Amino acid sequence: MLKIAFTTQGQTLEAALDSRFGRAPNFIIYDLDSNTFKVIDNRDNLNAAQGAGVQSAETIAKSGATVLVTGHCGPNAYRVLQSAGIKIYNCDAPTVKAALELYRTGKLAESSAADVTGHWK
Repeated sequence: MLKIAFTTQGQTLEAALDSRFGRAPNFIIYDLDSNTFKVIDNRDNLNAAQGAGVQSAETIAKSGATVLVTGHCGPNAYRVLQSAGIKIYNCDAPTVKAALELYRTGKLAESSAADVTGHWK
């Protein structure tokens, strides 16, 4: 069972892909086997003074996702995700649906490092 986490501002596949990881309002966890998804509310981390990336990374790990597609990922979150065995793909697609299609067609490259410094908003 392959589950992919997407950062998003909304609650549907047509919603915008959020460029922020730790402070994204929601995560969509998409199950490639059943073509279904669930939404995880991330508003608690959205407004966190610090540690939003690490807390969000722990949320993704608990969701069962093995892949994350997001705009950007900072160093602390990257380390937590990597240690949980989650592959990270940076993407600038306009919607979750577009990002999912890029992933499915192999057009996303796996990230090898954090692409922003910590506390990026």
